[in-house]
Amino acid sequence: MIYSMTGYASATREVVADGAGPNGAGGSGVGVSVELRTVNSRFLDLNFRMPEDVRATEPQLREMLMTKLSRGKVDIRINLNRVEQTANAGALNREALTQLATLERAVLDVFPDAERMRTGEILRWPGVLAESSVSPETLREAVLACGKQAIADLIDVRAREGAALGNVLINNVTEMESIVARITPLVPELIAKHQQKIVERLQDALGVATAENTATTSVPREEIAERIRQEVTMYGIRIDIAEELQRLTAHLAETRHVLQKGGKVGKRLDFMMQELNREANTLGSKAAAKELADASMTLKLLIEQMREQVQNLE
Repeated sequence: MIYSMTGYASATREVVADGAGPNGAGGSGVGVSVELRTVNSRFLDLNFRMPEDVRATEPQLREMLMTKLSRGKVDIRINLNRVEQTANAGALNREALTQLATLERAVLDVFPDAERMRTGEILRWPGVLAESSVSPETLREAVLACGKQAIADLIDVRAREGAALGNVLINNVTEMESIVARITPLVPELIAKHQQKIVERLQDALGVATAENTATTSVPREEIAERIRQEVTMYGIRIDIAEELQRLTAHLAETRHVLQKGGKVGKRLDFMMQELNREANTLGSKAAAKELADASMTLKLLIEQMREQVQNLE
């Protein structure tokens, strides 16, 4: 299976506060959500955004992601939505208040002129309001469970997109194979026609030169024919694209094999795109006929389309 590096997944869970009645009645709870967003990257890059309450889960989440993913930039966002029931809303945490008062007195002992805390500031101080009686361990377990579910969903999303991209790439390979198969039988005839034109031009040029120099020199016809044969042979070697077509065929076969085998194909396919592009460029530079030049241009367009898609594969 082929996996894309782009995708989105999320998972949520409601955690009922310790000591709450059925369905959380008479108590409070926490809504936990984990969001995963991934885009393409050369390496695996994990970025976490989470409340400090559950920061302890980062190493485990990181290990879970590294086990399942090998490439891509992954943004992990964890949100905690605390929900207070009416019976418990606004309850003060006396222990937190006492600690805060002790801290304030210590500060005033050192800075007597410092302003005392206002009621609003005290109420906004973390932990003063009994926001939730959910234990830290329960909260961490909920985050890890949501993370596990979100990762599984993300893998499914990346697999579906990867399968779609794989089909696009296979279609491009098939089209390129058909182009190579179409032009391969035409090459000898196209080269022969082009060589014949070169022969006629050389004969005309040498004929004129010989006529102009008749009074001073005489060039045997055999020597003229041999010179023409040498020039045409050398030119034929320079424009022969048989080797390029053979390498294109081999590279396309390997690309198809990599796609059908699946797995982590991104880097391998990126290398194959470089090789295919090299052969297509050489084919274009040696093209001795319009049909070959057009074929080279079409191949390069298809390769560029594939290169853009390959950048998104893991």
